[in-house]
Amino acid sequence: MKKGFKLLSLSLVLVLIVAGLAGCGMKSPTEQPAKEEAKQEGTTTEPEITLVYAEVNPLDTIVGQTGTAFKEKVEELSGGKIKIDIQASGVLGAENDVLDAMLGGGGTIDMSRISAFALTPYGGEKSKLLSIPYTFVNREHFWNFATSDLAPEFLLEPHENGSGVRGLFYGEEGFRHFFTTKEVKGIEDLKGMKLRVSNDPVMNGLVQGLGASPTVVSFGELYSALQTGVVDGAEQPIANYKSNAFQEVAPNMILDGHTLGAVQVVITDEAWDKLTEEQQNILVEAGKYASEFNRKISEEAENKVLEGLKADGINIVEVKDIAPWQEAVKGVIETETAKHKDLYQKIVDMK
Repeated sequence: MKKGFKLLSLSLVLVLIVAGLAGCGMKSPTEQPAKEEAKQEGTTTEPEITLVYAEVNPLDTIVGQTGTAFKEKVEELSGGKIKIDIQASGVLGAENDVLDAMLGGGGTIDMSRISAFALTPYGGEKSKLLSIPYTFVNREHFWNFATSDLAPEFLLEPHENGSGVRGLFYGEEGFRHFFTTKEVKGIEDLKGMKLRVSNDPVMNGLVQGLGASPTVVSFGELYSALQTGVVDGAEQPIANYKSNAFQEVAPNMILDGHTLGAVQVVITDEAWDKLTEEQQNILVEAGKYASEFNRKISEEAENKVLEGLKADGINIVEVKDIAPWQEAVKGVIETETAKHKDLYQKIVDMK
């Protein structure tokens, strides 16, 4: 009798222990394989991550809108598990400052939209070819390149050179033109002017070829530099000129279209390597979407801004004959393409 009672008591205790484990949220040994199986099948949820994205220009610009399109598509495809935190209007610094921060590590900036030529000192030597004066005859010419087999080679060059960043996708912000505080009617009027440049060999050569004086000023200080006479002019795409209110201090623009504003969105290798393959694919897919979005809106947005500037009385000068401009900068074109002459010719021939 006592023996039977002891067996019954032991059974009750075991039942109570199992029930207690379940009530506390603990898994019994038989449940563990099921969890591991689910993990192997990829049914576990990814942790939420936030990627900080730097943008020098305001969100209402072509590149700002492109960044927003990328953000929205990433968050849609990831079900909100990947968030893109866009820090716009240069709050994280100029493009070179941003790239320095990205390459310095620490994860303060994960992604950025940058001008292709800004990558030259960061292992993107080939990308310099995209900013050579008068390379692209029109937007279609650029997009022929951006959708070609050559494009990925340019995007991945900094990563392959060990710089610590890689390109995700291309975009453009329109042709770049000179704008000045003084009236300019033609190429001859630029002679002797102090024109703002970033410290870039191609832009320095361009300005010198036109007979002007290249003057390095950070983008964040450009408005005041124009206002106080530190520089007489600068160059930007039309939409950026308007969004940064440069027309208030430099109300003259000559449409020479010396460079198409080719841009890349880049991500640090540090941030990329922390992503799962699925998350990386989401960024790539969103990049394709944002690139196509950029292609659709760029020209229309630029034309709308240009008409608004004309209506506001800004002095807009059309260049009817681009040949003298091309001849003036022939030297910098030859010098800066010498290392990749054949590759540059491939780009030229894509028109």
